[in-house]
Amino acid sequence: MIHWSLIVSALGACVAVLGGYCGWILFPNMVHKKVEQSVIIQDGSEQFKRFVNLPQPLNFKVYIFNVTNSDRIQQGAIPIVEEIGPYVYKQFRQKKVKHFSRDGSKISYVQNVHFDFDADASAPYTQDDRIVALNMHMNAFLQVFEREITDIFQGFANRLNSRLNQTPGVRVLKRLMERIRGKPPISWVYGIITSIFDGVKSVLQISENDPGLALLLVHLNANLKAVFNDPRSMFVSTSVREYLFDGVRFCINPQGIAKAICNQIKESGSKTIREQSDGSLAFSFFGHKNGSGHEVYEVHTGKGDPMRVLEIQKLDDSHNLQVWLNASSEGETSVCNQINGTDASAYPPFRQRGDSMYIFSADICRSVQLFYQTDIQYQGIPGYRYSIGENFINDIGPEHDNECFCVDKLANVIKRKNGCLYAGALDLTTCLDAPVILTLPHMLGASNEYRKMIRGLKPDAKKHQTFVDVQSLTGTPLQGGKRVQFNMFLKSINRIGITENLPTVLMPAIWVEEGIQLNGEMVAFFKKKLINTLKTLNIVHWATLCGGIGVAVMCLIYYIYQRGRVVEPPVK
Repeated sequence: MIHWSLIVSALGACVAVLGGYCGWILFPNMVHKKVEQSVIIQDGSEQFKRFVNLPQPLNFKVYIFNVTNSDRIQQGAIPIVEEIGPYVYKQFRQKKVKHFSRDGSKISYVQNVHFDFDADASAPYTQDDRIVALNMHMNAFLQVFEREITDIFQGFANRLNSRLNQTPGVRVLKRLMERIRGKPPISWVYGIITSIFDGVKSVLQISENDPGLALLLVHLNANLKAVFNDPRSMFVSTSVREYLFDGVRFCINPQGIAKAICNQIKESGSKTIREQSDGSLAFSFFGHKNGSGHEVYEVHTGKGDPMRVLEIQKLDDSHNLQVWLNASSEGETSVCNQINGTDASAYPPFRQRGDSMYIFSADICRSVQLFYQTDIQYQGIPGYRYSIGENFINDIGPEHDNECFCVDKLANVIKRKNGCLYAGALDLTTCLDAPVILTLPHMLGASNEYRKMIRGLKPDAKKHQTFVDVQSLTGTPLQGGKRVQFNMFLKSINRIGITENLPTVLMPAIWVEEGIQLNGEMVAFFKKKLINTLKTLNIVHWATLCGGIGVAVMCLIYYIYQRGRVVEPPVK
């Protein structure tokens, strides 16, 4: 007859096997399927409701570089700045859904954004604080004007060269120059031919010094006062409220040429400049973002492939951007114009250690790759930390196969010979229609060519690096944010008196942090829905596995012990 201990031991082994099967196969598959179902965006589902209205507002923090020596900068001194802030805003996002695709795998929407100033989080700072900051709209106008004039004459030069190259006599002279260059016996012939081409160059030089152009610049210089409210420097004294949202007013009741200049600025269509009810114009950094959105996004719903949920498929009905340089004259899409990833409000599920993911930011017109850094814990919720890499704005240029970011739209600024900016800076001119330069906050990691020309910067990777902590199973962001800084070159512009003594520097204006910290209510909800369930399943897994093994081993030991006992005969 089988001993009872063997039967119990066998039952314990079966329980242990069942615990192992449940813990390593059954439970993970159940959770995987449950997560897949929960992340897919379907009309009327809980995920759809969270998609349309984010469960909590994002944090939008703005730090302003207050200029402390503006008068001396006008005389050529190195700028000194002081960081002020943060000015904290709650950013509410609401999506207005347009339609689902027929198969339910895509959803199109327009996103409305609203900002509310958070006085408690901003204290002791208020929106009425006075600042002295870079006059962005005047500086942008002058540099855009300079660039367009340069483009006009460059186009003239190119057309003239093209015409000359099509002239048979000129082609013969060019071939003759190539053959005799550097040969002393007939260097006098080379000198004659060179003088001919020097004469051609002089035609271009005469056009660049056209009295009509000089007169145009003189009139522009004379009307700056009427356009930009009698500026005494390239800096403006204003309030935080005006600089960021309400707008710094200019073009107030202009007349004559000044009115024509104001009309040109208005017709340029810049998002940061809005016409006021009295006909004046006003510049603000974020006023245009506060309200109804215009861009139409199409994203993946996750149906059929949950790993692609919220991945941007189209922006304004296009799979790619038309902002940066393309890979060839045929218009083949370059890596710079590709739209990859989500909008950073959520990420695909089932993250793995060592992987990477993309976010797309319409504010800077590019996709950004984030790389796994380490495991983290956020208020008891496990996750992974991701951060930007060197390929964000440090490794840019032909040597990194992304020279499409080198738009080379800025004249007479600090840049490399190939037109690319030095490491740590990205020209957003073609993105924002304004000569804005992107860096990390306090020019973290930027070339010394830029940092050495500004005093008051204090780069700190912990404070200024972009990162995000993500719950690995669901892709839910726990905390973190995008951190970027907006700058403009300050420089002298020919015949513009207010700029004549300016140093050439990359001047910081503001830096922003846009992100999230999961609040207590969302943490409790997340733990109840997922973390506590995972803990319970984990307890069941290890309790059955270890309990079953323990019972099986103990009963087996007991059986062996009983078999090994020597039965003594009874004493008579």
